[in-house]
Amino acid sequence: MVQVGTKIADFSLPDAYGKLHDIKDYLGKKVVIYFYPKDDTPGCTAQACAFRDAYDAFKSSDIVVIGISKDDEKSHKKFIEKYQLPFILLSDVEAKVAQIFGVWVEKSMYGKKYMGMSRSTFILDESGIVTHVFEQASPSENASDILKALNKA
Repeated sequence: MVQVGTKIADFSLPDAYGKLHDIKDYLGKKVVIYFYPKDDTPGCTAQACAFRDAYDAFKSSDIVVIGISKDDEKSHKKFIEKYQLPFILLSDVEAKVAQIFGVWVEKSMYGKKYMGMSRSTFILDESGIVTHVFEQASPSENASDILKALNKA
């Protein structure tokens, strides 16, 4: 997993509307990137809605919030519309960016092993360097934990 102090490699991913977002386009701003397993599942919905509910605090501090999962653009669009999510969701269908961050990991459910997205969040500074890492982020507390870490709560 990417550690504090790491400069993030350049990457581009499409959003729910097909627009490509390049991480270097956000240089000059703090960026919160949260990886989550799947759109419209209980934990992921709780996490997305917590970011939605705290979004004004992020926006007023000029902090960009980006959620990333393996879901495709169509799934993201439905998720955004269903829960009125005001931030960017990016599709990493091949898990390439998840691998860069080290969050594409082996998981286990009912004794069956599979590869999946680790619910982890990273804060990047204005230069694209990781300043905070939240491994196994709590769906309901992740947004408030980030605001506290950035002294914005």
